[in-house]
Amino acid sequence: MVHTATSVEWTVVGSELESLQLEYTWIKEYKPRFNIAFRDDKSYPYLAVTMRDKFPRAQVMRGDRKKGVRYFGPYSQVWAIRETLDALLRVFPVRTCSPGVFKRAEASGRPCLLGYIDKCSAPCVGRISPEEHRNLADGLCRFMAGGAEKFIAELTTDMKDAAANMDFERAAVLRDDIVALTKAFERNAVVLSDSTDADLFAFVQDELEAAVQVFFVRGGRIRGQRGWIVEKVNDGSEGELIEQLLVRLYGEAAAHVASASSTLAEETDANRHEIPRQILVPVLPDNTEQLREWLSGVRGAKVSIAVPQRGDKAELMKTVAENARHSLALHKSRRAGDITTRSASLVELQEALELPEPLMRIECYDISHVQGTNVVASMVVFEDGLPAKSAYRKFSVSGDAARDDTASMYDVITRRFKRYLTEQQQRAQAGPQRSGR
Repeated sequence: MVHTATSVEWTVVGSELESLQLEYTWIKEYKPRFNIAFRDDKSYPYLAVTMRDKFPRAQVMRGDRKKGVRYFGPYSQVWAIRETLDALLRVFPVRTCSPGVFKRAEASGRPCLLGYIDKCSAPCVGRISPEEHRNLADGLCRFMAGGAEKFIAELTTDMKDAAANMDFERAAVLRDDIVALTKAFERNAVVLSDSTDADLFAFVQDELEAAVQVFFVRGGRIRGQRGWIVEKVNDGSEGELIEQLLVRLYGEAAAHVASASSTLAEETDANRHEIPRQILVPVLPDNTEQLREWLSGVRGAKVSIAVPQRGDKAELMKTVAENARHSLALHKSRRAGDITTRSASLVELQEALELPEPLMRIECYDISHVQGTNVVASMVVFEDGLPAKSAYRKFSVSGDAARDDTASMYDVITRRFKRYLTEQQQRAQAGPQRSGR
């Protein structure tokens, strides 16, 4: 793998659980050669609570989701679920045994080992009523669904009250519960609701370039990511940049729909699904209403463009922006690493042309015309081995200079350096005047 790989890229997400979900999705989609895990029909394991049962059971589950069961995860390994559940059973001692073990304990009147060590409330022998056991299961589900901060805060308040009342034994128990719950739970703040289909855009820019990142969220989960670098050819606003990004990303889908005939209805429907119901951006693009109308027409259903202000979507936007920052930093580091290669190329060119110094600025000219008419010339510039697009120029050629390419080239280069010498002379004259003042 080390010898085969050509580059390293990464995607930043909000938590380990999000990274597991994204990794699993990509392994299933791209089937990478060197990934062995999850290449078969297995899926990530989940912590599941069977709320449909009379006495809900907490257990490990894989595969398709079942009605009446609450799922939490995913986890990378089964042992990770067991460690999490072992910590949680200290506070929520719900049943974890199989139906066979439960029936044997119920028949014998003796609980299993977990019942003796207070890791189970032992509903099998009547230590707790069905309603009380279900309340424990509800508390476990609420905690795992994102109520961790509130629950831990309540336990912390109870611990302080117990200590103030000199009930140090209870305070110590509550302290240990808080430690166990804090270690067991990692809140996955960026998972959106199951009905959320959205593309989230973010970018980070400097004077010359902008790094763009897009997260594709389908069914509330991050299903993909895309990033690229955009060269800034002018000083446009952020709204203009967002408009360009939307047109670039969704223009291909629009072209497919426009070119599809009535005999290709299925293909057209497939292309419409490339555009989600929601497009979330850091700032509203210019011509927002026109873009909404265009995207809705391509998708065949309403498309909204919005800036998230708070909640899970705003948190996920921060993650997308963080990826853009990493992408721009990586791009800059790669360009910095190219300095050695560029320097070697400039020295090689200097030696080939037998020049006394390396070529720090290179100007290239070309003539174009339409069968001898509409003659134009272009100039591209390289400085220190890199394109200097702000210095690019275009020249119109007319009169006798347009009779052939040689005459056109002579005219353009003469005009170019006459202007250059005039500017140099003006600078030389302005220098002493400024110093005199």
